[in-house]
Amino acid sequence: MNKKTNAILFFGVIGLLLLLFGVEFFEGIWSFPSFSLVPLMVIALLGTGIYTTIILGFPQIKYLKHGLKVTRGDYDNPNEPGDLNHFQALTTALSATVGIGNIAGVATAIYYGGPGALFWMWITAFFGSALKFAECTLAVEYRDFDSKGMTAGGPMYTIEKGLGIKWRWLAIIFACFAVICSFATGNAIQSFTLSDQIYSEVSQVVGAEHWLTIKHQLTDWYSVSIQQIINGILIAGISGLVIIGGIKRIGNVTSYLAPFMAAIYFTAAMLIVFANITEIPSSFAKIFSMAFNPPAAVGGVAGGTLLVIMNTMLWGVKRGLYSNEAGQGSAPIAHSTAKTEYPVREGVVALLEPFIDTIIICTLTGLTIIVTGTWFHTEFYTTRIDPTFTGDLLNGSLLTSLAFKNGLAWLFPFGDKIITLGVLLFAISTVISWSFYGDRATEYLFGDRAIPVYRSFYILFVFVGAIASLEAIWSFGDAALGFMTFPNLISIILLSGVLKKMTKNYFEIDHKTYK
Repeated sequence: MNKKTNAILFFGVIGLLLLLFGVEFFEGIWSFPSFSLVPLMVIALLGTGIYTTIILGFPQIKYLKHGLKVTRGDYDNPNEPGDLNHFQALTTALSATVGIGNIAGVATAIYYGGPGALFWMWITAFFGSALKFAECTLAVEYRDFDSKGMTAGGPMYTIEKGLGIKWRWLAIIFACFAVICSFATGNAIQSFTLSDQIYSEVSQVVGAEHWLTIKHQLTDWYSVSIQQIINGILIAGISGLVIIGGIKRIGNVTSYLAPFMAAIYFTAAMLIVFANITEIPSSFAKIFSMAFNPPAAVGGVAGGTLLVIMNTMLWGVKRGLYSNEAGQGSAPIAHSTAKTEYPVREGVVALLEPFIDTIIICTLTGLTIIVTGTWFHTEFYTTRIDPTFTGDLLNGSLLTSLAFKNGLAWLFPFGDKIITLGVLLFAISTVISWSFYGDRATEYLFGDRAIPVYRSFYILFVFVGAIASLEAIWSFGDAALGFMTFPNLISIILLSGVLKKMTKNYFEIDHKTYK
């Protein structure tokens, strides 16, 4: 059977399983096997990251400086094959990674896993940098060009061309889950978070009983407001205007949007950190102590059990992966568009992403939540430390909003509006970048004639996400993200020898600035 037939059958099986067993069936990937305290997903991600780091000799440290030089355009040659320059490829990938994971993802990790989850996000990012280097280098090496001369790359091409045609089944599995993940992780989750934030802002102005904001109960488990429907239409419309233009329009938009939104968020977070500078040492102490010894019972009883530590680790790794997408296989699709004849040159650009995304931006988010005491409004705090806490429990972007509002109160009373702006810019940029990932996976499976159909459904799902429920979207997004990760990790391990040789050959060249 050809790729198209196999993909249709695969989607049919996934749909049937979802119908029969629900989202819970897929959620099990993050707790499999049930008899092990350490889930296979955690072992696979951290294990492959450690393996890649060692076999390549710590590329995230050795090649960091070279990556910065490549990113600033020192070696850019406009005549080399590809669609985007190194900076545009990086910002396109960053626009998909620097997003809701940095605002809502970090907050969710702390909400369920406590401050210690941030430590495991750092670990994921450090070893994830080596994974990013590996998967993006391979993506450029094995990329293809479609009928219109546009780049077509990513783990599906790496698997099929690098490992051989007998591995096509694995490439098809990756591409199918990439399409699914684009609708959930890269689309509906972003749209929901943005819609939820706008709804919260409007409710503060007009009240929850206004005709715009009052929620109409449609079923026992679902309600929706006029405001959410309006949000969905607007978000889908804005996203559609960019998505329909293809990768070059996406690259042009993200090359301006990504630095702009990161600068605003970074500046505001730094103001909060400096205003609470005396709390920084104790905040880092909480992060490290609760990573290995989280409170195991109500009242702050010391000596957290291994099960509690695993919970903290799991939330840190899950949200770390969601934040920087290292090892997931999505970023290589963007980096494969880079104008370069040297695959390793784009790999060193890619390894910068986890540093920017997780080590810098996610850390700032986590610190603002901790130093302002906002983390008291979490399930972790109220169930493990202080059950008498009477404040509202806040999750996702709403928790980060409160941290910014409290943290910037000394400067102005509307610090939470920065999160609204950040969610707006981050969510829109992630949605348009992820559309390209699903676009390339669709082209691989069904050919370029299927792309307009995919884009239409993708824009529809932007609307669906804006009026959907958070729990179901996050759960299915996490599951799809996990399933698409395994084929990518397998290809990295099996092609590690080729990668090591490519890296050695590249750094034996005398690299001269292009003029």
